[in-house]
Amino acid sequence: MKPVHYLLSAALMFTAGSAFADMAKNPISVHVLNLQTGVPTAGVNVELDQQQGTQWIKLAEATTDAQGRIPALYPQGKAAQSGIYRVVFKTGDYYKSTGQQTFFPEIPVMFKLEKTDQHYHIPLLLSQYGYSTYRGN
Repeated sequence: MKPVHYLLSAALMFTAGSAFADMAKNPISVHVLNLQTGVPTAGVNVELDQQQGTQWIKLAEATTDAQGRIPALYPQGKAAQSGIYRVVFKTGDYYKSTGQQTFFPEIPVMFKLEKTDQHYHIPLLLSQYGYSTYRGN
């Protein structure tokens, strides 16, 4: 193998390793896949909220990357706390930006974060008129 190939391979492993390290440190990640096209959905704004009493407190907001992922949604430098959370996928804004209609202007997904040492991955399988979600890994 040529030296350039070694450098490229090392760079790719470092980049992938950094992404996995971010996910390992950060307790919450999301992934949006388009069910109609079968490809990741880039450009979806996602909000993370934590329930405190009867109110929702916004903790973070980010946009899915080219792979449809947000690998680290929980606020950096803040220790994970158990409790009720929700991720709100701003699907109406996304579809409006693509010139398409959708039935769901937002998709809120509520979940309980119980074990602060675990990673919580929330995938969203999305189409204009339907969706599915589950706890991923």
